[in-house]
Amino acid sequence: MKIFRTSSDMNAFSREVRRKGGRVGLVPTMGYLHQGHISLAKIAKEHSGFVVLSNFVNPTQFGPNEDFERYPRDLQRDNNLCEQAGVDAVFAPPVEEIYGRNESVWVVEDSLSTVLCGKSRPGHFRGVCTVVAKLFNIVEPDIAVFGMKDYQQLKIIEQMVRDLKFQIRIIRAPIVREPDGLAMSSRNKYLSPEERKNALAISAGIKEAAKKISAGCKDYKKIKSELALRISQSGGKLDYVEILDADSLHEFSYKNPSKNILVAVAAFYGKTRLIDNAIVGR
Repeated sequence: MKIFRTSSDMNAFSREVRRKGGRVGLVPTMGYLHQGHISLAKIAKEHSGFVVLSNFVNPTQFGPNEDFERYPRDLQRDNNLCEQAGVDAVFAPPVEEIYGRNESVWVVEDSLSTVLCGKSRPGHFRGVCTVVAKLFNIVEPDIAVFGMKDYQQLKIIEQMVRDLKFQIRIIRAPIVREPDGLAMSSRNKYLSPEERKNALAISAGIKEAAKKISAGCKDYKKIKSELALRISQSGGKLDYVEILDADSLHEFSYKNPSKNILVAVAAFYGKTRLIDNAIVGR
């Protein structure tokens, strides 16, 4: 497995792979890998001959009072996991390699990013779109794999690829959960044993809400209230509980309904912000 620290070396590797007729798959991550990330790498391997996993904690998607400085980092551990998973190359650049001096160009999406995490984390998706666009230009992948746990992020990246004409196929990967249902996240490391136990109310509540919607219940206001109460009673501090059109990420409309409904939650347990969701087919 090769490890690259500079954009030029990463790009040269990718172009050489493609020159020889190979296909490159990209898995963008912020490191501190878990089995959810590894599942993305395996999916990328199925769709391409060469897998590049980027390991970069992107400062521009963190707000001023968020956890950039304490975000878990362990590059050697991550590299070992990547090698075991069959990743061909890791791109782990320093911050100055991605963001030079006096940069003033950003990639901004102004529809899908106005709700959910975009509403409570101003500027977050500007940072996400900008760094992903840079990674696309550096790695030049044929495909890129994104997990559905960050569903809003996935939708925004799909929109960016479409609108900016990137010649890249985006592949969706399902949420990977712990045996007890908690969605895998690098931030789970922050949780105390009690907080982790209490946080199971998120996945359990989403599952119950999805079940009611699948059964035909259309009282979304009641379903949201019940879900919010369940999380609050478990000690969670709500950021949002929403039931939205899964395509537009806006209020569900019976006049022009999409095929899918999104149940989405963000909540704090202690200082740890967790997100989770479910897509309910109509």
